[in-house]
Amino acid sequence: MKNVITQFSRIFVGLLFIISGLIKLNDPVGFSYKLAEYFSEPVFNMPFLVPFSLALALFLVIIEVVLGVMLLIGYKSKFTIWSLLLMIVFFTFLTFYSAYFDVVKDCGCFGDALKLTPWQSFTKDVVLLFFILILFINKKLVTPLFNKSIQNIIAYASIFLCMLMAVWVLNHLPIIDFRPYKVGTNIEKGMEIPEGAPKSVVEMVFIYNVKGVNTEFKEADLMAIPEGATFVDRKDNVLSEGYVPPIHDFTMMKDDSDYKEELLQEPKLIMAVSYDLTIADEAGMSQLKKLNDAAVAKGYKMVGMTNSSQEEIAKAKKKYGLDFEYYTCDAITLKTIERANPSLIVLEKGTIKQKVHYNDINDLKL
Repeated sequence: MKNVITQFSRIFVGLLFIISGLIKLNDPVGFSYKLAEYFSEPVFNMPFLVPFSLALALFLVIIEVVLGVMLLIGYKSKFTIWSLLLMIVFFTFLTFYSAYFDVVKDCGCFGDALKLTPWQSFTKDVVLLFFILILFINKKLVTPLFNKSIQNIIAYASIFLCMLMAVWVLNHLPIIDFRPYKVGTNIEKGMEIPEGAPKSVVEMVFIYNVKGVNTEFKEADLMAIPEGATFVDRKDNVLSEGYVPPIHDFTMMKDDSDYKEELLQEPKLIMAVSYDLTIADEAGMSQLKKLNDAAVAKGYKMVGMTNSSQEEIAKAKKKYGLDFEYYTCDAITLKTIERANPSLIVLEKGTIKQKVHYNDINDLKL
């Protein structure tokens, strides 16, 4: 019976680590954004680690996949199980911290393929910790499946294939797109809220300075605010989250006006997405002028999308000779649309027809 439980734990943990790792390896840039969120000031306040987010993301996801493979084949089982235990203890702490202090809404455990709430993520890690402890106690029962030569080949092949996959997705696009802006999606429909969908319940809290002390008052208590108190601020506490459409916070702002309704009706539209023009790839940006000329000749309208300031937009347009208009949008939304900086999105009346990395501009079919 003990052997059956141990072998079940081996298969369950190994497969879950491989699946979770491959999903994140499919989109390591997205996982790096999640790590950067953990390193940010509101969470762990470790901003010096933010520049290393992508390198850490790649290291963690490759280790995750390789450890899963090593566990399944029984390769260096003592080292493998110790590594799995240390990793799951670390991630259990992260997910508990996120859930308890409500600082990171989604741990990114399964990328955009499966969204888990903070407490769901923590529960998942506790379950994994339980099964890994079973493996730790019964290490001697985790024996190799093949001889030493084959074990070595499989282990090193898994490392090589993971690195190959990482290089590919970093220089092109995720192999499978799990994001809400995947090809075939209509942006306007993605923003719709179904009739009868639950709405968020929000409690308004008013902060007044009463005799030098900031005091909070709920709506029901407003009549109790003493004379002479001065208003300081207002905050909204979300008591229950309502329906959030897959696509939200998408704007195409220019001169304090949102042009998305107008532009998303264009039959031939190309968006050049650069969430931050100051760090956009120069080789990619230098191709946009040529692309715009070719696109206009074929009846397309090309626009830029960024979160950069008007000053940075003007600098980029001058530097690269760009004569199309730039519209602004939230940086997180632009990072969700596509990971490359810049990247190209072809739309037909708001429906995404093509998406390419700047390395694959020549693959656009206009």
